[in-house]
Amino acid sequence: MMADELAYASIPELGRLLRARRVTSTALTELLLERLERFGPRYNCVVTVTPERALAEAATADRELRAGRMRGPLHGIPYGVKDLLAAKGYPTTWGAEPYRYQTLDDDATVVARLGAAGAVLVAKLAMVELAGGMGYSQANASFTGPGKTPWNVDYWSGGSSSGPGAAVAAGLVPFAIGSETSGSILTPAAYCGVTGLRPTYGLVSRHGAMALSWTMDKLGPMARSAEDCALVLAAIAGRDPQDSSSIGRGFRAPPPEPRRGGRRFRIGVPKGVIDSVQGEVAENFTAALDVLRGIAEIVPDVELPDLPFGVVGGTIIAAEGMSAFDDLLEGNRLKALTAPEDRTGGYGALAISARDYLRALRVRRLMGRAYDELLKPFDAIATPTRTTVASPLDKAFRDAYPDVRGGVSMIGSSNVVGVPAISVPNGFGLAGLPTGLSLVARAFDEAKLVRIARAYQGRTDWHTRRPEVA
Repeated sequence: MMADELAYASIPELGRLLRARRVTSTALTELLLERLERFGPRYNCVVTVTPERALAEAATADRELRAGRMRGPLHGIPYGVKDLLAAKGYPTTWGAEPYRYQTLDDDATVVARLGAAGAVLVAKLAMVELAGGMGYSQANASFTGPGKTPWNVDYWSGGSSSGPGAAVAAGLVPFAIGSETSGSILTPAAYCGVTGLRPTYGLVSRHGAMALSWTMDKLGPMARSAEDCALVLAAIAGRDPQDSSSIGRGFRAPPPEPRRGGRRFRIGVPKGVIDSVQGEVAENFTAALDVLRGIAEIVPDVELPDLPFGVVGGTIIAAEGMSAFDDLLEGNRLKALTAPEDRTGGYGALAISARDYLRALRVRRLMGRAYDELLKPFDAIATPTRTTVASPLDKAFRDAYPDVRGGVSMIGSSNVVGVPAISVPNGFGLAGLPTGLSLVARAFDEAKLVRIARAYQGRTDWHTRRPEVA
Protein backbone atom coordinates (compact mmCIF):
# COMPACT_ATOMS: atom_id res chain seq x y z
CA MET A 1 0.00 0.00 0.00
CA MET A 2 1.32 3.45 -0.98
CA ALA A 3 2.09 5.99 1.76
CA ASP A 4 -0.86 8.24 0.88
CA GLU A 5 -3.24 5.28 0.87
CA LEU A 6 -1.87 4.16 4.22
CA ALA A 7 -2.39 7.66 5.67
CA TYR A 8 -6.08 7.53 4.70
CA ALA A 9 -6.77 3.90 5.58
CA SER A 10 -9.59 3.10 7.98
CA ILE A 11 -9.03 1.65 11.44
CA PRO A 12 -10.13 -1.88 10.37
CA GLU A 13 -7.86 -1.69 7.30
CA LEU A 14 -4.89 -0.62 9.41
CA GLY A 15 -5.65 -3.34 11.93
CA ARG A 16 -5.61 -6.01 9.23
CA LEU A 17 -2.28 -4.73 7.87
CA LEU A 18 -0.73 -4.69 11.33
CA ARG A 19 -1.94 -8.18 12.24
CA ALA A 20 -0.75 -9.55 8.89
CA ARG A 21 2.63 -7.83 9.48
CA ARG A 22 2.38 -6.03 6.16
CA VAL A 23 3.19 -2.85 8.06
CA THR A 24 4.55 -2.20 11.53
CA SER A 25 3.19 0.26 14.03
CA THR A 26 6.60 1.92 14.03
CA ALA A 27 6.56 2.45 10.27
CA LEU A 28 2.99 3.78 10.38
CA THR A 29 3.86 6.08 13.28
CA GLU A 30 6.95 7.41 11.50
CA LEU A 31 4.86 8.12 8.40
CA LEU A 32 2.29 10.10 10.35
CA LEU A 33 4.87 11.96 12.45
CA GLU A 34 6.45 13.10 9.20
CA ARG A 35 3.08 14.19 7.79
CA LEU A 36 2.24 16.06 11.00
CA GLU A 37 5.51 17.98 10.81
CA ARG A 38 5.19 18.65 7.09
CA PHE A 39 1.49 19.48 6.72
CA GLY A 40 0.40 20.45 10.22
CA PRO A 41 1.59 24.06 9.91
CA ARG A 42 -0.28 24.45 6.63
CA TYR A 43 -3.59 23.99 8.46
CA ASN A 44 -2.56 25.38 11.87
CA CYS A 45 -3.80 22.09 13.27
CA VAL A 46 -0.91 20.89 15.45
CA VAL A 47 0.33 22.24 18.78
CA THR A 48 2.83 19.56 19.81
CA VAL A 49 4.11 16.44 18.04
CA THR A 50 5.00 13.65 20.49
CA PRO A 51 7.69 11.55 18.76
CA GLU A 52 9.42 10.15 21.84
CA ARG A 53 6.23 8.81 23.36
CA ALA A 54 4.81 7.75 20.01
CA LEU A 55 7.81 5.70 18.93
CA ALA A 56 8.05 4.02 22.34
CA GLU A 57 4.35 3.09 22.25
CA ALA A 58 4.67 1.89 18.66
CA ALA A 59 7.67 -0.30 19.53
CA THR A 60 5.69 -1.85 22.38
CA ALA A 61 2.76 -2.50 20.05
CA ASP A 62 5.06 -4.18 17.51
CA ARG A 63 6.55 -6.48 20.15
CA GLU A 64 3.12 -7.47 21.39
CA LEU A 65 1.73 -8.05 17.92
CA ARG A 66 4.72 -10.23 17.00
CA ALA A 67 4.08 -12.23 20.18
CA GLY A 68 0.44 -12.73 19.20
CA ARG A 69 -0.94 -10.48 21.90
CA MET A 70 -3.81 -8.41 20.50
CA ARG A 71 -5.29 -5.69 22.70
CA GLY A 72 -8.11 -4.81 20.33
CA PRO A 73 -8.91 -2.99 17.09
CA LEU A 74 -6.86 0.12 18.00
CA HIS A 75 -3.66 -1.78 18.81
CA GLY A 76 -0.71 -0.08 17.11
CA ILE A 77 -2.78 2.66 15.48
CA PRO A 78 -1.67 6.31 15.89
CA TYR A 79 -4.03 9.09 16.95
CA GLY A 80 -4.13 12.69 18.14
CA VAL A 81 -5.99 14.54 20.88
CA LYS A 82 -7.37 18.04 21.14
CA ASP A 83 -4.97 20.02 23.31
CA LEU A 84 -7.37 20.31 26.23
CA LEU A 85 -6.55 16.69 27.16
CA ALA A 86 -3.56 16.10 29.41
CA ALA A 87 -0.70 13.91 28.21
CA LYS A 88 2.08 13.36 30.71
CA GLY A 89 5.36 14.94 29.67
CA TYR A 90 3.89 17.37 27.15
CA PRO A 91 2.31 20.82 27.35
CA THR A 92 -1.48 21.04 27.56
CA THR A 93 -2.15 24.56 26.31
CA TRP A 94 -5.94 24.76 26.03
CA GLY A 95 -5.24 26.71 22.82
CA ALA A 96 -4.58 29.83 24.88
CA GLU A 97 -1.46 31.95 25.29
CA PRO A 98 -1.77 32.15 29.12
CA TYR A 99 -1.44 28.33 29.26
CA ARG A 100 1.12 27.86 26.47
CA TYR A 101 3.65 26.23 28.82
CA GLN A 102 1.24 24.43 31.15
CA THR A 103 2.10 20.80 31.91
CA LEU A 104 -0.05 18.38 33.88
CA ASP A 105 1.20 15.43 35.90
CA ASP A 106 -0.88 12.58 34.50
CA ASP A 107 -2.62 11.41 31.35
CA ALA A 108 -6.28 12.23 30.97
CA THR A 109 -8.46 9.15 31.43
CA VAL A 110 -9.26 9.06 27.70
CA VAL A 111 -5.54 9.10 26.85
CA ALA A 112 -4.87 6.38 29.42
CA ARG A 113 -7.70 4.21 28.06
CA LEU A 114 -6.49 4.59 24.49
CA GLY A 115 -3.00 3.66 25.66
CA ALA A 116 -4.42 0.57 27.34
CA ALA A 117 -6.07 -0.30 24.02
CA GLY A 118 -2.65 -0.14 22.37
CA ALA A 119 -3.19 3.11 20.44
CA VAL A 120 -0.19 5.38 19.82
CA LEU A 121 -0.35 9.08 20.71
CA VAL A 122 1.40 11.12 17.99
CA ALA A 123 0.16 14.69 18.52
CA LYS A 124 -1.61 17.28 20.64
CA LEU A 125 -3.90 19.06 18.18
CA ALA A 126 -4.92 22.69 17.93
CA MET A 127 -8.11 24.19 19.27
CA VAL A 128 -9.89 27.50 19.68
CA GLU A 129 -8.59 29.16 22.85
CA LEU A 130 -10.41 27.94 25.96
CA ALA A 131 -12.71 25.94 23.65
CA GLY A 132 -14.53 29.17 22.81
CA GLY A 133 -15.31 29.93 26.42
CA MET A 134 -14.93 33.68 26.00
CA GLY A 135 -17.30 33.93 23.03
CA TYR A 136 -15.02 34.23 20.02
CA SER A 137 -16.54 35.58 16.80
CA GLN A 138 -13.91 34.86 14.14
CA ALA A 139 -11.50 32.09 13.15
CA ASN A 140 -8.31 33.66 14.52
CA ALA A 141 -8.94 32.72 18.15
CA SER A 142 -5.92 30.59 19.04
CA PHE A 143 -2.23 31.25 19.49
CA THR A 144 -1.63 28.63 16.79
CA GLY A 145 -3.54 30.75 14.27
CA PRO A 146 -6.88 30.15 12.55
CA GLY A 147 -7.70 26.53 11.84
CA LYS A 148 -7.88 25.86 8.09
CA THR A 149 -9.92 23.17 6.40
CA PRO A 150 -7.76 21.00 4.12
CA TRP A 151 -10.38 21.37 1.40
CA ASN A 152 -9.67 25.09 0.95
CA VAL A 153 -7.14 26.85 3.16
CA ASP A 154 -8.94 30.17 2.81
CA TYR A 155 -11.75 28.76 4.95
CA TRP A 156 -12.11 27.72 8.58
CA SER A 157 -11.80 24.15 9.81
CA GLY A 158 -14.45 24.78 12.47
CA GLY A 159 -14.30 25.17 16.22
CA SER A 160 -13.40 24.52 18.76
CA SER A 161 -11.93 21.11 17.75
CA SER A 162 -10.31 22.74 14.72
CA GLY A 163 -7.11 20.69 14.88
CA PRO A 164 -8.71 17.25 15.19
CA GLY A 165 -11.02 17.96 12.24
CA ALA A 166 -8.26 19.18 9.95
CA ALA A 167 -5.74 16.53 11.01
CA VAL A 168 -8.11 13.65 10.28
CA ALA A 169 -9.20 15.19 6.96
CA ALA A 170 -5.60 15.74 5.84
CA GLY A 171 -4.53 12.17 6.62
CA LEU A 172 -2.26 13.21 9.50
CA VAL A 173 -3.99 10.86 11.98
CA PRO A 174 -6.54 8.06 11.45
CA PHE A 175 -8.62 9.37 14.35
CA ALA A 176 -8.60 12.08 16.98
CA ILE A 177 -10.41 12.98 20.18
CA GLY A 178 -12.36 16.23 20.20
CA SER A 179 -14.64 17.86 22.72
CA GLU A 180 -18.09 19.39 22.40
CA THR A 181 -20.04 21.75 24.60
CA SER A 182 -22.19 23.25 21.86
CA GLY A 183 -21.05 22.03 18.45
CA SER A 184 -17.31 21.59 18.71
CA ILE A 185 -17.19 18.03 17.35
CA LEU A 186 -20.02 18.22 14.83
CA THR A 187 -19.02 21.58 13.30
CA PRO A 188 -15.39 20.74 12.41
CA ALA A 189 -16.53 17.28 11.27
CA ALA A 190 -18.87 18.96 8.77
CA TYR A 191 -16.42 21.66 7.70
CA CYS A 192 -13.55 19.18 7.23
CA GLY A 193 -15.54 16.35 5.62
CA VAL A 194 -14.97 13.75 8.35
CA THR A 195 -17.20 11.82 10.74
CA GLY A 196 -17.69 13.08 14.30
CA LEU A 197 -19.55 11.27 17.07
CA ARG A 198 -20.65 13.26 20.12
CA PRO A 199 -21.62 10.84 22.88
CA THR A 200 -24.25 11.18 25.58
CA TYR A 201 -23.19 13.40 28.46
CA GLY A 202 -21.36 11.27 31.01
CA LEU A 203 -20.60 8.30 28.75
CA VAL A 204 -16.92 9.31 28.42
CA SER A 205 -14.84 10.46 31.38
CA ARG A 206 -13.56 14.02 31.27
CA HIS A 207 -10.91 13.55 33.95
CA GLY A 208 -7.77 15.35 32.75
CA ALA A 209 -9.69 17.51 30.28
CA MET A 210 -10.08 21.27 30.48
CA ALA A 211 -13.48 22.22 31.87
CA LEU A 212 -15.55 24.81 30.04
CA SER A 213 -19.01 23.79 31.20
CA TRP A 214 -18.85 20.80 33.55
CA THR A 215 -22.55 20.05 33.11
CA MET A 216 -22.37 20.13 29.29
CA ASP A 217 -18.82 19.16 28.18
CA LYS A 218 -18.40 15.87 26.28
CA LEU A 219 -15.44 14.09 24.67
CA GLY A 220 -15.78 12.03 21.52
CA PRO A 221 -14.07 10.64 18.42
CA MET A 222 -13.51 12.19 15.01
CA ALA A 223 -12.49 9.76 12.28
CA ARG A 224 -13.01 8.70 8.67
CA SER A 225 -16.25 6.81 9.21
CA ALA A 226 -18.98 5.89 11.66
CA GLU A 227 -17.41 2.44 11.99
CA ASP A 228 -14.10 3.98 13.01
CA CYS A 229 -15.80 6.29 15.52
CA ALA A 230 -17.61 3.33 17.07
CA LEU A 231 -14.36 1.42 17.58
CA VAL A 232 -12.80 4.41 19.32
CA LEU A 233 -15.85 5.11 21.48
CA ALA A 234 -15.86 1.49 22.64
CA ALA A 235 -12.32 1.98 23.97
CA ILE A 236 -12.97 5.22 25.88
CA ALA A 237 -16.52 4.89 27.23
CA GLY A 238 -17.38 3.84 30.76
CA ARG A 239 -17.38 4.78 34.40
CA ASP A 240 -14.35 6.51 35.86
CA PRO A 241 -14.01 6.98 39.64
CA GLN A 242 -12.07 10.18 38.93
CA ASP A 243 -15.05 11.76 37.16
CA SER A 244 -18.19 11.76 39.30
CA SER A 245 -20.34 12.68 36.29
CA SER A 246 -19.32 9.59 34.33
CA ILE A 247 -21.90 6.86 33.80
CA GLY A 248 -21.51 3.21 34.79
CA ARG A 249 -22.16 1.84 31.35
CA GLY A 250 -19.92 1.23 28.38
CA PHE A 251 -20.43 1.05 24.64
CA ARG A 252 -19.94 -1.76 22.14
CA ALA A 253 -19.53 -1.19 18.45
CA PRO A 254 -22.60 -2.74 16.82
CA PRO A 255 -22.00 -5.85 14.68
CA PRO A 256 -22.47 -5.73 10.90
CA GLU A 257 -26.04 -5.56 9.70
CA PRO A 258 -27.59 -8.67 8.12
CA ARG A 259 -27.43 -8.52 4.35
CA ARG A 260 -31.17 -9.05 4.04
CA GLY A 261 -34.14 -8.55 6.26
CA GLY A 262 -32.55 -6.05 8.62
CA ARG A 263 -34.81 -3.81 10.67
CA ARG A 264 -35.83 -0.57 8.99
CA PHE A 265 -35.20 2.62 10.91
CA ARG A 266 -37.59 5.49 11.53
CA ILE A 267 -36.06 8.92 10.99
CA GLY A 268 -37.78 12.22 11.68
CA VAL A 269 -37.10 15.44 9.78
CA PRO A 270 -37.94 18.77 11.44
CA LYS A 271 -40.39 21.16 9.84
CA GLY A 272 -38.65 23.90 7.85
CA VAL A 273 -35.29 22.16 8.15
CA ILE A 274 -33.90 23.52 4.87
CA ASP A 275 -35.87 26.76 4.57
CA SER A 276 -33.44 29.53 3.57
CA VAL A 277 -30.25 27.51 4.14
CA GLN A 278 -27.37 27.62 1.66
CA GLY A 279 -28.44 26.09 -1.64
CA GLU A 280 -25.94 23.22 -1.80
CA VAL A 281 -26.58 22.38 1.84
CA ALA A 282 -30.28 21.95 1.07
CA GLU A 283 -29.59 19.93 -2.07
CA ASN A 284 -27.15 17.61 -0.32
CA PHE A 285 -29.51 17.07 2.60
CA THR A 286 -32.39 16.22 0.26
CA ALA A 287 -30.17 13.77 -1.61
CA ALA A 288 -29.06 12.21 1.70
CA LEU A 289 -32.70 11.63 2.67
CA ASP A 290 -33.23 9.86 -0.64
CA VAL A 291 -30.38 7.50 0.26
CA LEU A 292 -31.74 6.97 3.77
CA ARG A 293 -35.13 5.97 2.36
CA GLY A 294 -33.48 2.72 1.33
CA ILE A 295 -33.07 1.78 5.00
CA ALA A 296 -35.63 3.92 6.82
CA GLU A 297 -39.06 5.44 6.92
CA ILE A 298 -38.60 9.21 6.66
CA VAL A 299 -41.17 11.22 8.65
CA PRO A 300 -41.31 14.88 7.54
CA ASP A 301 -42.47 18.05 9.31
CA VAL A 302 -41.63 16.98 12.86
CA GLU A 303 -42.36 19.78 15.31
CA LEU A 304 -39.48 20.57 17.65
CA PRO A 305 -40.12 21.75 21.22
CA ASP A 306 -40.61 25.52 21.37
CA LEU A 307 -38.39 26.11 24.38
CA PRO A 308 -35.56 28.64 25.07
CA PHE A 309 -32.67 26.23 24.52
CA GLY A 310 -30.34 29.01 23.40
CA VAL A 311 -30.92 31.19 26.44
CA VAL A 312 -30.61 28.30 28.86
CA GLY A 313 -27.49 26.87 27.21
CA GLY A 314 -25.88 30.29 26.96
CA THR A 315 -26.53 31.04 30.62
CA ILE A 316 -25.10 27.72 31.81
CA ILE A 317 -21.99 27.89 29.61
CA ALA A 318 -21.29 31.53 30.50
CA ALA A 319 -21.66 31.01 34.25
CA GLU A 320 -19.73 27.75 34.42
CA GLY A 321 -17.06 28.96 31.98
CA MET A 322 -16.28 32.12 33.88
CA SER A 323 -15.99 30.08 37.06
CA ALA A 324 -13.67 27.59 35.33
CA PHE A 325 -11.35 30.39 34.18
CA ASP A 326 -11.50 32.42 37.36
CA ASP A 327 -7.68 32.44 37.56
CA LEU A 328 -7.52 34.44 34.32
CA LEU A 329 -9.94 37.00 35.68
CA GLU A 330 -8.32 37.25 39.10
CA GLY A 331 -4.84 37.50 37.63
CA ASN A 332 -5.84 40.02 34.96
CA ARG A 333 -4.66 37.58 32.28
CA LEU A 334 -7.65 37.71 29.93
CA LYS A 335 -5.77 40.45 28.08
CA ALA A 336 -3.24 37.81 26.94
CA LEU A 337 -5.82 35.93 24.84
CA THR A 338 -5.47 36.05 21.05
CA ALA A 339 -8.91 37.12 19.83
CA PRO A 340 -9.70 40.74 20.82
CA GLU A 341 -13.30 39.90 21.71
CA ASP A 342 -12.12 37.08 24.00
CA ARG A 343 -10.25 39.57 26.16
CA THR A 344 -13.54 41.10 27.28
CA GLY A 345 -16.17 38.57 26.22
CA GLY A 346 -16.33 36.71 29.50
CA TYR A 347 -17.09 39.69 31.71
CA GLY A 348 -20.80 39.61 30.89
CA ALA A 349 -21.03 36.33 32.77
CA LEU A 350 -20.31 38.20 35.99
CA ALA A 351 -23.80 39.69 35.72
CA ILE A 352 -25.45 36.24 35.85
CA SER A 353 -26.92 35.74 39.29
CA ALA A 354 -26.90 32.45 41.18
CA ARG A 355 -30.69 32.53 40.92
CA ASP A 356 -30.58 32.77 37.11
CA TYR A 357 -28.02 29.99 36.85
CA LEU A 358 -30.01 27.64 39.09
CA ARG A 359 -33.20 28.50 37.22
CA ALA A 360 -31.49 27.55 33.95
CA LEU A 361 -30.50 24.19 35.44
CA ARG A 362 -34.08 23.54 36.54
CA VAL A 363 -35.51 24.53 33.16
CA ARG A 364 -33.01 22.20 31.51
CA ARG A 365 -34.61 19.23 33.29
CA LEU A 366 -37.96 20.13 31.71
CA MET A 367 -36.24 20.47 28.36
CA GLY A 368 -34.72 17.03 28.75
CA ARG A 369 -38.13 15.46 29.27
CA ALA A 370 -39.60 17.33 26.29
CA TYR A 371 -36.68 16.29 24.12
CA ASP A 372 -37.02 12.66 25.11
CA GLU A 373 -40.69 12.76 24.11
CA LEU A 374 -39.64 14.27 20.78
CA LEU A 375 -37.06 11.55 20.13
CA LYS A 376 -38.97 8.56 21.51
CA PRO A 377 -40.95 7.72 18.32
CA PHE A 378 -37.79 7.81 16.18
CA ASP A 379 -34.48 6.07 15.87
CA ALA A 380 -32.99 9.45 14.99
CA ILE A 381 -33.83 12.93 13.76
CA ALA A 382 -31.94 14.19 10.72
CA THR A 383 -30.83 17.74 9.88
CA PRO A 384 -27.98 19.39 8.00
CA THR A 385 -25.11 19.60 10.48
CA ARG A 386 -24.61 23.28 9.63
CA THR A 387 -26.75 25.55 7.46
CA THR A 388 -23.71 26.76 5.47
CA VAL A 389 -20.29 25.52 4.50
CA ALA A 390 -17.23 26.75 6.41
CA SER A 391 -16.70 30.47 6.94
CA PRO A 392 -13.94 32.35 5.10
CA LEU A 393 -11.00 33.19 7.34
CA ASP A 394 -11.10 36.91 6.62
CA LYS A 395 -14.64 37.50 7.88
CA ALA A 396 -16.35 37.42 11.24
CA PHE A 397 -18.83 34.56 11.49
CA ARG A 398 -21.83 36.88 11.43
CA ASP A 399 -20.61 38.45 8.18
CA ALA A 400 -19.65 35.26 6.36
CA TYR A 401 -23.03 34.44 4.78
CA PRO A 402 -25.42 37.28 5.67
CA ASP A 403 -28.16 35.99 3.35
CA VAL A 404 -28.44 32.65 5.18
CA ARG A 405 -30.75 33.13 8.13
CA GLY A 406 -32.90 30.02 8.13
CA GLY A 407 -33.02 26.27 8.49
CA VAL A 408 -33.02 24.17 11.61
CA SER A 409 -30.00 23.22 13.68
CA MET A 410 -30.30 20.89 16.66
CA ILE A 411 -26.70 21.38 17.79
CA GLY A 412 -27.48 23.81 20.57
CA SER A 413 -30.64 22.18 21.87
CA SER A 414 -29.32 18.61 21.80
CA ASN A 415 -26.20 19.70 23.69
CA VAL A 416 -28.28 21.39 26.38
CA VAL A 417 -30.07 18.11 27.12
CA GLY A 418 -26.97 15.95 26.66
CA VAL A 419 -28.12 13.48 24.00
CA PRO A 420 -25.80 11.98 21.35
CA ALA A 421 -25.35 13.01 17.73
CA ILE A 422 -23.22 12.11 14.73
CA SER A 423 -22.18 14.10 11.67
CA VAL A 424 -21.20 12.39 8.42
CA PRO A 425 -20.07 13.94 5.11
CA ASN A 426 -22.84 14.19 2.53
CA GLY A 427 -21.43 16.24 -0.34
CA PHE A 428 -19.77 19.50 -1.29
CA GLY A 429 -20.91 23.06 -1.73
CA LEU A 430 -19.55 26.55 -2.21
CA ALA A 431 -15.80 26.79 -2.93
CA GLY A 432 -15.51 22.98 -2.97
CA LEU A 433 -16.21 22.80 0.77
CA PRO A 434 -17.81 19.77 2.48
CA THR A 435 -21.30 19.65 3.95
CA GLY A 436 -22.58 17.34 6.68
CA LEU A 437 -25.61 15.26 7.59
CA SER A 438 -26.40 15.16 11.32
CA LEU A 439 -28.38 12.54 13.21
CA VAL A 440 -29.58 12.99 16.82
CA ALA A 441 -30.90 10.18 19.03
CA ARG A 442 -32.08 9.51 22.57
CA ALA A 443 -29.59 9.28 25.42
CA PHE A 444 -27.24 6.28 25.12
CA ASP A 445 -28.53 5.39 21.66
CA GLU A 446 -25.11 5.81 20.08
CA ALA A 447 -25.37 2.32 18.56
CA LYS A 448 -28.42 3.38 16.55
CA LEU A 449 -26.60 6.44 15.28
CA VAL A 450 -23.64 4.31 14.23
CA ARG A 451 -25.87 1.77 12.49
CA ILE A 452 -27.75 4.43 10.51
CA ALA A 453 -24.60 6.38 9.64
CA ARG A 454 -22.76 3.19 8.70
CA ALA A 455 -25.62 2.16 6.42
CA TYR A 456 -25.57 5.61 4.80
CA GLN A 457 -21.81 5.44 4.31
CA GLY A 458 -22.16 1.95 2.85
CA ARG A 459 -24.34 3.49 0.14
CA THR A 460 -22.27 6.64 -0.52
CA ASP A 461 -18.60 7.48 -0.86
CA TRP A 462 -18.43 11.02 0.55
CA HIS A 463 -16.48 9.83 3.57
CA THR A 464 -13.79 8.35 1.30
CA ARG A 465 -13.08 11.61 -0.57
CA ARG A 466 -9.68 13.18 0.09
CA PRO A 467 -8.51 16.80 -0.18
CA GLU A 468 -5.36 17.60 -2.12
CA VAL A 469 -2.76 17.83 0.61
CA ALA A 470 0.58 17.50 -1.22
